[in-house]
Formats: sequence, C-alpha cells, structure tokens
Amino acid sequence: MGRHRSVSSVSRSDTEPDSFPDVSLIELDCPFGRLESLSRSDLRETAYELFFMSCRSSPGFSNRNGSLNYYSNSSSDNGSINGGEVSPSGGGAIGGVGPKGGTGMNMVNSKIKRMLGLKARRASQPMTRTMSQSSGNSGMIGPIGMVGAAMVANTLPAGASPVKSRRPMTSAEIMRQQMRVTEQSDGRLRKTLMRTMVGQIGRKADTIVLPLELLRQLKSSEFSDFHEYHMWQRRQLRVLEAGLVLHPSPPVESRLQGLVLSLSNIIRSADSKPLDTSKNSDAMNSLIHCIKNLAWRTQTECHWADGYPLNVNLYLALLQSIFDLREETVVLDEVDEMVELMKKTWSSLSINKAIHNVCFAWVLFQQYVVTGQVEPDLISATQAMLMEVSIDAKRGERDSCYMKVLSCVMASMQGWVEKKLMEYHESFERGSVYAMENMLSLALTAGKIISEDVPSAATNLADAMAESGTLMAGMLGNRVDFYIKNSMSSAFTKILENSIGGVNHTEGMIVEAEEQDPSTILTQLAKDTEQLAIFEKETYSPLLRRWHPAPTAVAVITLHSCFGVVLKKYLAKVTSLTNELVRVLHSAGKMEKMLVQMVVEDSTETEDGGKGIVKEMVPYDVESIVVGLLKTWIEERLRIGKECLTRAKETESWVPKSKTEPYAQSAYELMKLAKCTVDEFFEIPVGARDDMVQELADGLGTLIQDYTSFVASCGTKQSYIPNLPPLTRCNQASRFIKLWKKAANPCNNNAQNVQGKSSGTATDGQNPRPSTSRGTQRLYIRINTLHYIISHLSTLDKSLAFFSSTNAQSTTSAHLPSRRLAPFAHHFELARNAVQSAVQQVSEVAAYRLIFYDSHNSFYDGIYLGDVANTRIRPSLRILKQNLTFLVSVLTDRAQPLAVKEVMKASYEAFLLVLLAGGSDRSFTRADHEIIDEDFKSLKKAFCTCGEGLVTEEVVDREAEVVEGIIGLMSQSTERLIEEFSIAACEASGLGGLGVGVGPGKGGPPVLPMPPTTGKWNRAEPNTILRVLCHRNDDMANQFLKRHFQLAKRR
Repeated sequence: MGRHRSVSSVSRSDTEPDSFPDVSLIELDCPFGRLESLSRSDLRETAYELFFMSCRSSPGFSNRNGSLNYYSNSSSDNGSINGGEVSPSGGGAIGGVGPKGGTGMNMVNSKIKRMLGLKARRASQPMTRTMSQSSGNSGMIGPIGMVGAAMVANTLPAGASPVKSRRPMTSAEIMRQQMRVTEQSDGRLRKTLMRTMVGQIGRKADTIVLPLELLRQLKSSEFSDFHEYHMWQRRQLRVLEAGLVLHPSPPVESRLQGLVLSLSNIIRSADSKPLDTSKNSDAMNSLIHCIKNLAWRTQTECHWADGYPLNVNLYLALLQSIFDLREETVVLDEVDEMVELMKKTWSSLSINKAIHNVCFAWVLFQQYVVTGQVEPDLISATQAMLMEVSIDAKRGERDSCYMKVLSCVMASMQGWVEKKLMEYHESFERGSVYAMENMLSLALTAGKIISEDVPSAATNLADAMAESGTLMAGMLGNRVDFYIKNSMSSAFTKILENSIGGVNHTEGMIVEAEEQDPSTILTQLAKDTEQLAIFEKETYSPLLRRWHPAPTAVAVITLHSCFGVVLKKYLAKVTSLTNELVRVLHSAGKMEKMLVQMVVEDSTETEDGGKGIVKEMVPYDVESIVVGLLKTWIEERLRIGKECLTRAKETESWVPKSKTEPYAQSAYELMKLAKCTVDEFFEIPVGARDDMVQELADGLGTLIQDYTSFVASCGTKQSYIPNLPPLTRCNQASRFIKLWKKAANPCNNNAQNVQGKSSGTATDGQNPRPSTSRGTQRLYIRINTLHYIISHLSTLDKSLAFFSSTNAQSTTSAHLPSRRLAPFAHHFELARNAVQSAVQQVSEVAAYRLIFYDSHNSFYDGIYLGDVANTRIRPSLRILKQNLTFLVSVLTDRAQPLAVKEVMKASYEAFLLVLLAGGSDRSFTRADHEIIDEDFKSLKKAFCTCGEGLVTEEVVDREAEVVEGIIGLMSQSTERLIEEFSIAACEASGLGGLGVGVGPGKGGPPVLPMPPTTGKWNRAEPNTILRVLCHRNDDMANQFLKRHFQLAKRR
C-alpha cells in the first residue's frame, strides 16, 4: 500500500506485513496469554466478521432500507451504480452516507482524542477520506488522504481511466481498510449475512453463531482455490473450538461433555481435509447439533465468543484499528464513531464499559511500546485512560472476567514500565528524560490500582518482591525510592564493567582481565562514581523530586553502598599496605566526602534535616582501615627485621664485609632494612602516617637495641685482668739469693731469654710484630659495626624528622611549630644511648684483651721482672705501637679515638698492676722510681703520638695522674710511706690520726687495720700505699709489714 513506516521495535513477518502488533516480538508481556489455535490474522478476520454482523443495521453497512446488498464481481463495468461506482449523493454499492451516518463528517474535534490529550490530525478544514473507483476495478480501498485517488489511479491497468467522482469513505470502508480485509472476504461476508437474514430482519446479532452460518452458506466454489477454502474453514472451526470447547463462558456442564468431545473430534477430522458442509452431510448435521446445544446451553442466551480470553483478544483486534496505517503513532480522527460501532459487539463478547476502558488503555500503551516509544502523547493518553480505569475499579460490581482483565493488564503494564524505570539510566538518556515523567506517573498509577483494587495481583507482586529482597512498603509507599536504588545499582554495575574493560559484547559476559591492576580499576571506579552522582543530580533528580523529597540523597547512598561492597571485597584480599592500596583508599575517602556532602545538601528540607538518611550511609572508615593496615605493615616489617636479627645471631662470624666496609654483614642488612622501611613508610600518602611515626621508630629502635645487645655480648674487661697475687714482704737477702741463683744456673737464664724472645717479650731487631689476636680483631669489627649503626641512626632520625615536618606543613599549620622544633635525634634516643654504651663496653673489652691477653708476655709479664734496669718498657712499647698502628688501620675514623683511649687506660692499668701487684718476682727500691718515671713518660708519649691527635695530651695527662701519683709514692722514703699509710689506714677505719713510731714504744706498737683491696688505686688510698711498701726492698719496710700484718716473706 506504499504507507510510511515509522520507527518501531517490531519486526513484522513477510507474509503479514500489515498485521497488528505482535507483543511476542517486543519486550512486552502479553497480558492475556496466547490462543495457540488462532493466529493474529485469524483473530483480526474473525473480529471484523463479528463487527460487521453486529453493525449490519448501521448506516454505511447496509442500504437505505436497512437490508444488505451484495454485488458480485461479474456485474456490469460501465461505471453505473450497479457496477460499484460511488456517487457523491451517498448511494452506492457499499452504502449510503449522510449526516446521520457520521461516516462523512470526519470528526476533527474528537471527544475521545480531546479527553486523552491527543492532537487532532487536521487542524484546519477537514480533509476527508476519499474513495475513487474505476469501472471494473473492485480492488482494495485506497490509502488515507487526498492522494488516495491518485494512488489508486497509479494502480489501474494501462488504458483504463479512473472515475473522477469522489465521496467520503463510510465507516464500513474505514474499518475494512483498517483491519486489512479484502473485498473478496468482505463480499463473502455480506453474502452470508444477506442469506442468513432472509426473513429474519429483526434477529439480534448476539443470537447468531456467525462461524456456523458462514460454514453453512459458503462453499468452496466461492474461493479462488481449494486450499484457500480449506484454510478458511479451519479458521472458522478453530474459532468455534476456542469459544465452545477451550474457553467457554459460562463453563460447560458435565452433561454436555459428550457434545464437547464430539465437536472436538469433528474439528480434528477437518484438519486433513475440508468438512463436507452440504445439507445431507452427517458430519455437518452433527456439527450443527453440537454447536447449537453448546451455544444455547443456558436456554436464554447464545454463548460462543464471550469466553475469556477469546473475547478480549477479539475486542483488542478491533481496537487496534483506531491507529493510522501510515502513521502508526496517530489515532484516527474518526475514533469516536469507530468506538461507538465497536460497542455493538459488546453483547456478543460480554464486554462492558469497564472492560472496554482497560482494553483501550492497553491498546494505547501497546502501541506506544511497539512504535519505539517515540510518541509521548500515547503514554499520556494511557495515563488518562488509567484514571478512568481507577474509577471503574473502585465500583462495587466487578465480575470475574473484568478482574482477570484488570489484573493482567495492570501487572503487564507495570512490569514493563518498571523494567524501564529500574534501569532509567539506560532507558532514558539525557535527551529523552521527558518521557520518564510519563512512565513514572503510569507506573505509580498502575501500582496504586493493583495494591488497592486487585488483591490477587498485589499478593503475587508482593511475593515476587519478597523473593528479590524488596520490601512491600516500596510498592505501597514511595515506589520511586525503589526505582532510584535499582537504577543506580545497575548504572554502577555498568561503569564497573566498563572499568574492568572486559565485556564480551556478543555474550554479554564480563571477562576479567588478569593483567589489569585491581587498584587501578577501583581508583578509576571512584572517579566514575563521582561523575555518575553528579550526572544523577543534574539530570534525573529534578524530575524525580516531584515524587520523592530527596532523590539525590537516595541515589548517592545507593552508589556509596555499591562502591562499599566492591571496596570490601578488594580489602578482603589485601594482606599488607601498599602504595596502590593507599591510592584506592584515598580515592574512596575523597569520593565518600563528596557523596556525604551531596546527601546533606539534598536532605535539608526533609523532616529530620537529613539525619535519618545520612545514618543509612555506612562509612567506609578509611582512616581506621589505613591505621589498621599501617600497623600491620609496620608489624610485618618488624617481623622481617627480627628474622634478620635471628639469622645474624646464628651465622654472624664478625668478618668485615670488605676492606672498604669494615663492619658486619648483618649490620648492613639490618640498617638497609630499616632505611627501606622508613623510606617506604613516608611514600605512603596517608594522613594517619604521622601519628604512627614514633610507633615505627620505637619498633625499629627496639630491634636495633636487640642487635646492639647481641654485638655487645663479648664479655667484660674484668675477665682479662689477672687475679691479684697475695701480699708478701721483701727481705734484704732475697735479691742476693736471686743473683746467686742466676750466676749458678746460667743455662736456665739463657733458656728464659730464648723463651722470652719466642713469646714476644723481646724484640727481633728493628722489626717487632704486632700481637693482636683474631679474637681482638673481631672485637674491632664489632666496634666498627656499632659506629656504623650510630651513623645510620642519625640518618634515620633526620629522615623521620624531615618527612614529619614536611607533611605537617602540607596538612595543617597547627602542628608545624612542634614538628620543626623537635630535635632530629628524638625518635631513636634510647637506641642511640644503647649503642653508645655498647661502643664504650666493647672498646674497653678490646683494649683490655689487647693489653692483658694479646700483650700479656711483653707487658704485664715482661717489664720490671727480676731486675728493673734490664727489663724496662722500651721493647714492650715497640710492640704496643705496632698494635696501635694495626688498630688504627682496622677501625673507622669515628671509632679510633675512643678505642685508643681505652687501650691507653688499659695500659695504665697494666702498668699499675706491675707496680702494685707484680707478684713475688718484682721488687723496687727508692732509686728505681726514676727509671719507672722515665718509662711511664715513654708510655704516655706513645699515645700522644698515636695517629693524628687521636688522644690529646690533656686526656693523656689526666688519665696518667693516678699512675704518676703512685710513682711519686715510690720516690718517697720508707719512713714517709709508713707514716702516710698509718694515717690513711686509721682515717679509713675511723680510728682517727694516731702517732705511730718507727720502733716499739712504751706499751707496745699500735694496732693498724688491714685496708681492703678496692682496685681503685690512688696515692692517698691505704691499700695502694701498703702495696708500695710490700714491693719496697729494704729492712724497714720488711720489719713494718712483719710486725703489723705478719705478711709472709717472699721465696
């Protein structure tokens, strides 16, 4: 027919290009189910037949006398009235037209369209539908509009000229054209009705079983071929089966079940070949018997097309004809007259006004859907009809058929609309948001009708909502809240899929890309979520606010919850804090603050000021998560440090890492770990980091202290100091005896000299060798290791102080003064003190080991042994200098001063022990003090000249004061020594100063207490003076010690 096709989501079949919409091909549920035995074309043709029969007495369907005329195609073709020409006066083959018929008035001002808010198709002078026929041409009626005649003319055979007369189309012609019925079918229908009504002009249409009459009156000869007749017959039989067997109303009683079975068998037998409909046919007689008894089973009324859902489907086929065939979104201006004629079928179909209103609303809605939702007037018209439906639904008298139709239509309508609304971001883009308003109104109206007037549908919907986790209050209360939450969830899922970037468009499945970093996805997702929230606020919330007080708040809370679910799953797989994780949490925190602000702004006008809505937002608590993960991160780093410490205790051999790095490998690994930990800690961009700086420093400090304790676990200096020999007294003869023994045994003397040379007490010409043992060298490595730790502690402290102050300056100026004034050594103060104490201890141990263990033979057991003049300190000094040179070459610059100082103190200690606790092989005279003083000065000089000022002269002199004082004691006379000892001993014991004579006085000598050995040598200390007396080789000292303390004589 050359009509214009509008945008539609319906794909029509090739065999039926002009069929009415097929709801099976669109995303719209058919509310009445399907009649499996009848196709859409079957229903349409049957509906037209019923419609024509019901309107046979109406103007436009019959001649002026009210009778039906039938003109065969073999009539004359001279353009006469009998040939089918339409006269302007209204007479003609199809029927007359006139003011009372309404068929020629073209109701521009349609009441129905005005009520529905639909625009009139012609705003100026009415453009009548015209019909032009040519002689001998009985084809289908031309299309709508002034161009109809021209189009018909274009279809005429060559040489034929169309009749120029025009007249308005009758209602019958409009309906036939709208329902796509051919003239052949229309002619057969008129013929049947004319034959049936012979002698029965007043017979009502609802008393006629039309399919049966058609079967009786029409024969195969009236069809173009036998197959067409067979198909036509099968349709009539299937209509009878649907109305009398499958969907009877009222239900067939049990006494008539035999007739039902017989009718079914007859209908089945006609599937393979046409039924014999002659008068003498047994099958036809049986068919007539069954149909009459079943149709008139109530005795008073004829029922053959009023069973649900057959009646509704037939009526919908009629209502579908109100839409223009060329413009599918346009309702014909003649809709008022068409609907009035359709009402004549109500008695046959058991349709009433309430059912009509529901069906009319459905037809409008269905047309809106199948035409691609491009005409908002249709959905507005549907909403207007629903207002009428709502009024009808509240009336008391509601039969079962009406309730079925109402519940099915409302459920299907609401189901389709809600699918759109629950994904309104996908259904209504920025340019089509206006359509969303009509959809919302329609959904809420349908939902209200269901909940208030259709209990069964409300129960079913409530059960479905319960299964999906939706509260029933969402249907009965503010359903918009439910739409917002569902649509926002769907939109969030969509952007999540886009962020993953693994959508398989052919299958609609998400394929997770393993090479993508989840943290990158979540960071981008947070940004996209912010944009989605802003888009929602600007685009949809202004429209939704008509039905919801705070639509933006609900949408934002939903987004917040959706992102929280994804974030929770991500955090569940996280075991430690990483920079990527921090970026995710930072993005989540930033997004959360923005969403909370949007909720607060949108809910200020609510009753509680938005407090209730804000409470629905379960905070991500990013700071707590960061703090927890940061603590876990610190604990993990400290655990690795403890493993490093344990490994060091098991494997450390104190061998230097290299010649240029003379410290332990374990210290290098530990401090490298500490530095990396601090650096990575400050690379973590979180605000809670500064509050945990000291916690990290304390953990590292404890670890370093444990390692320091391990380094310092090398004994004490006391383990190398020899035990003091018992005090004895020298006698005058002891030296002569020794000289005599020496002269008497020259061989033994030579053997001792050889032993002394081999043990290092003598020198080998000008090339003495250092006597530093391997154990002492390892102690040097320990000292270097401790200094290495100290240097790195300073670096770590500076890093902590610098990064803390920098971050404080960038975050808040309130904390800036405290950060900048904090000393950089604050964080590792305890660890630093522990390391410095360990350096002191290990340096002492190394020095005492070097002097008392490594240099034992050349120093303590070598000088002043036997003869002072022949066993002076010079050979021992040469070895000491070599040992100091080696010490300086091994220790780092920072470690050298303290180490040399400790060696000096150990040397002074050993020198004092030689003088005060040298044993029975050492004795001194008053004259020996000059040699001793000279030797000690040489010892002092050795330390003053060691290195480049490693130990200053002031320090050397200060530490030498005690030794020099004792050497001064040795220069005093024995009498003076005895006097000072007596005074000091009495004062120390609390006896006060007593006069002490050098010989026995009157009444006997005074009793002097034995002073205890304290080890703190001093020239004023009584034990020190006593020891000088014990090593004084003269008779006075010998007698004094024998008389007052009964000390044993040396042997």
